[in-house]
Amino acid sequence: MVLGEWVWVKPFHETPAKVPNRPFRSGRRPNLFSRPSLHSAVKNLRDIIGDIEARLDEKDEVRELALKSSRAIARLSSSAIHGLHKGEDSDAPLREAREEAMKLHSVLEGHPELYHSGFVENALQELCEAAIVHAIARGKPLPGPRDCEATDASYLLGLGDAVGELRRFALEELRRGNVGGAADHLKTMEDIFDVLVRFDYPSALVALKRKQDVARSLIEKTRGEVAVATRGKALEDKIDGLTGRL
Repeated sequence: MVLGEWVWVKPFHETPAKVPNRPFRSGRRPNLFSRPSLHSAVKNLRDIIGDIEARLDEKDEVRELALKSSRAIARLSSSAIHGLHKGEDSDAPLREAREEAMKLHSVLEGHPELYHSGFVENALQELCEAAIVHAIARGKPLPGPRDCEATDASYLLGLGDAVGELRRFALEELRRGNVGGAADHLKTMEDIFDVLVRFDYPSALVALKRKQDVARSLIEKTRGEVAVATRGKALEDKIDGLTGRL
């Protein structure tokens, strides 16, 4: 090859790739979503939606009844506890609260999601607290969860709240100068706390951790107040004894 001269090169011709023969399909491609098939697939949709709507309407009516009943249970339970502290009749409101709980249980049969809802369990928790405090104040055996138409979780939470009401009784006894009565209530508070600390389950089963912490704090405060009152009473007795000798 000489610089500056043109050199002729034979062109390279590629052989076209062979395309496999494909069978020829005549006619239109079938429509998988044709109008007749769609219509036959959803023709029962109205029936399905109608059944769902009927069930939800029933559940909504039951929920309204449960809300009304839960408010009544909470109100009657609170009246029973107030009656105990004021020395008034507490048997009647507690009895009415239990009767209302029985009605609520019958209404919620077949609706477990409503029975375990927050507002129902809160009301039954109030009832358990009132029933437990009432039994302690009257010196009667404690009621169980079935006696209050309550779940185990609601009963344990109500038992934890009963510690606070017993502290109020203890403080009232201290105000009257009855240190022995306050010490008795303190002992009952400690017995309940000893039972509560046995339950160490996840909050999904029973959210008892906060109740345990509150009960522990209330017991410590009450124990200190009873100890101070006991020493004060002993000192007062000594002073009275010396005064009598003089």
